[in-house]
Amino acid sequence: MNARALYEALLDTDGPYEDVIDPWLAQASAADYRVRLHVAATPHNHWWTDKKEDGWNLLQELYALSRVSDYLLLRPHLDSYLRLFTALGMTAFDQTPFDQTSFDPFLHEITEVEQAEDPDSPIEILDVRRPGLMLGELLFSRAGVRIRAGITHAERGVADHWPLYWTHRRAHRPTRDLSQGWGSNSQWRTDFRLDYRTPAGDLLNLAEAAPIDGDPDRDPDDYGNLGPDERLLTPAERRELLRHRTFLRTPATAAASPTWAADLFPFEWRLPADHG
Repeated sequence: MNARALYEALLDTDGPYEDVIDPWLAQASAADYRVRLHVAATPHNHWWTDKKEDGWNLLQELYALSRVSDYLLLRPHLDSYLRLFTALGMTAFDQTPFDQTSFDPFLHEITEVEQAEDPDSPIEILDVRRPGLMLGELLFSRAGVRIRAGITHAERGVADHWPLYWTHRRAHRPTRDLSQGWGSNSQWRTDFRLDYRTPAGDLLNLAEAAPIDGDPDRDPDDYGNLGPDERLLTPAERRELLRHRTFLRTPATAAASPTWAADLFPFEWRLPADHG
């Protein structure tokens, strides 16, 4: 009983997705899948350090569920998408579940940019293309939004077309996650990125060990946890990449090499740096 089996069944079906989803949900209910999934709903007791239990790896199971989500959103099949994930106890939201209507990179993934004439115009949400999902305090998927912004804040062709990291598939842009390049079994040992919105503040990529940097004014070339490609970025660009999972404007070092974007490895960064 796992999400990989659901994903593979969805790939193989020619019929309505509900014909696959409903029997899987029935099995999940019998197996207490929802109860086990909800261990991840808060960052209590650093549960990810004990992620394996009787062959159950919750970080990898969440990743497999994210692959199901990515696949359903390709079509899109929002009815099937919401039917599945709300049955698992997730809460769907359009703009925000936190009484906030402004753009928030924790909650919103930019799918299209309309460039405002004023380069200093802040990011404004024009409409929501797909809902996001929360599992308690854990962000499962961000809402897809179309925005308007001045080029100082978000550049058309970059904020909506640069590779999206920590993501397996999107219809409109390239993606990068740690499953890519591995075999048919090894790719499923990828961990899900843990982002929590808690009363004490946001925690980004919580299960990883390396803080993004120590001091925003520190020379990045002096920071030992960065590889040579990451050291080409400024501290502000590194924070932008972690928060948005992509860049909003063309990085100054984007022309460093033809493979630079593919070689970037931000997957071990976290914020805040002192939470572990």
